[in-house]
Amino acid sequence: MSLVQPFRALRPAPGRAAEVLAPPYDVLSSDEARTRAAGKPWSFLHISKPEIDLDAGIDPYDPAVYAKARENLDRMVAEGVLIREDVPSYYVYRLTWRDRVQTGLAVAACVADYESGRIRKHELTTPAKEDDRVRQIEAVGAQTGPVMLAYAGAPGLDTILAQITETTRAVDVTADDGVRHEMWVVDGPETVAQLTRMIDALPTLYIADGHHRSAAAARVSAARGGPGSHGQFLAVMFPHHQMTILDYNRLMKDLNGHTPAELLAALGERFEVTLADGPVRPAAASQFGLFVDGAWYALTLHPELVPADDPVGRLPITLLSKNAIEPLFGITDQRRDKRIDFVGGGRGVEELARRVTAGDAAAAFSLYPTQMVDLMAVADAGEIMPPKSTWFEPKLADGMVSHVLD
Repeated sequence: MSLVQPFRALRPAPGRAAEVLAPPYDVLSSDEARTRAAGKPWSFLHISKPEIDLDAGIDPYDPAVYAKARENLDRMVAEGVLIREDVPSYYVYRLTWRDRVQTGLAVAACVADYESGRIRKHELTTPAKEDDRVRQIEAVGAQTGPVMLAYAGAPGLDTILAQITETTRAVDVTADDGVRHEMWVVDGPETVAQLTRMIDALPTLYIADGHHRSAAAARVSAARGGPGSHGQFLAVMFPHHQMTILDYNRLMKDLNGHTPAELLAALGERFEVTLADGPVRPAAASQFGLFVDGAWYALTLHPELVPADDPVGRLPITLLSKNAIEPLFGITDQRRDKRIDFVGGGRGVEELARRVTAGDAAAAFSLYPTQMVDLMAVADAGEIMPPKSTWFEPKLADGMVSHVLD
């Protein structure tokens, strides 16, 4: 089987995308989803977060939630809000956010290549979240949340995708968060075959975002067995140089018994510490900002503490963890320790100062964003990135295309 295949997407009927498209299921709480979907009967949140249509106190993993997802999907199909493509197709998907534009291709990616490591991962999954995606897929008979993939070094493919965007769009919607979502259907047999060949010639694809979705798809495929659409998973692949990773910053709930002065003195043993006149936005992996006791400080790690040949060790969060979070705050498991919290860069570093000033935390660190080349280096080395290392913007919309398991 080829690395990717075209597929017959379940997608919004012409003119209905603005009513359907919704943020990814995993960026909203149930309460936030309930608010976002209010007065929007065709929002895809009724499928991706179906607990919003049930009692507010229900466990989001209750079997009734998954049954409600299927009921809502069937209703949207019956009412003609969602339609199924007649022939297997690819879908060019363009995201525009602020001054950033990325143009990719929605595909059905091969589970076998994911399992063999040709489609590479860099992140561990949480069992409960993986189980949730398995139940969701099985309940609705489709993969409704795309995995975001990256590919490197394919200018010819980039050119073809750009040429397709000069034709008539099937979807053009600007969401309430300001992200513009555009889509073009590619159903011409010659173009479909050409794209399949070009992508199959790529040595590797990289999972950027969506590890739980790909892991769940592989489990469903293994349970069902045999070839077919369940041997694939829904993905949108983008050229790595167009993708944007924002900083993923840290809030420290307490100072682990240190006074602010003691903390700054201890940091001074490993960092050059300088009082700043405003929020600090690091410009390199070894640079950090610290907000504590009402003031911002710029931190630069001593050069001899930065490993040159370790793809995980040179990541910004690894450098901060090894030289500050672990030795000074006593936090060794950021995945589970309740004394640390995370703030995506889309909220700005000003949010860090606001949270500390409000008493939500005692200190905050701003970090330089992980770079795509570093993510790929970690994946190529077969290593795992620390938790909460990447925050991708913009996000793919749920509901643009779904992959039905025939």
